[in-house]
Amino acid sequence: MIQALDLKDNGRVLEIGTGSGYEAAILAELCAEVYSIERIEELAARARVILSGLGYHNVSMRVGDGTLGWEEHAPYDGVVVSASGPQIPRPLVEQLKPQGALVLPMGEDKFQTLVRIRKGSAGLKEEYLGDCRFVKLKGSYGWEE
Repeated sequence: MIQALDLKDNGRVLEIGTGSGYEAAILAELCAEVYSIERIEELAARARVILSGLGYHNVSMRVGDGTLGWEEHAPYDGVVVSASGPQIPRPLVEQLKPQGALVLPMGEDKFQTLVRIRKGSAGLKEEYLGDCRFVKLKGSYGWEE
């Protein structure tokens, strides 16, 4: 998923679904600024400890609804979502820079596809990158709680 972002420089990335912090750590090696949102407080607290202990000071985290993004730090060069949604969360697209990429799994419980959405001057371009299986994305633009 990180490779699919096709990051060109040392920019700013938004991660939805911090989990253990592993993906945030990889992004922190590639980007100047990483913003990560986790909806489960216990996971976020543990990831904060791990990332701080490893010396990743360019990762900012918060607990909340990842489908809404983190508008205060937008626009982002890339957005990566580690949970499957039924639709493209509109706020995440709006928070992308022109030419930015959003990578997320989409689909039902058992049938999901990894999708890359590029934001260009002519609109959005969707690319399907293969089948996958993730937990459900919960939130305002995701699955109901």
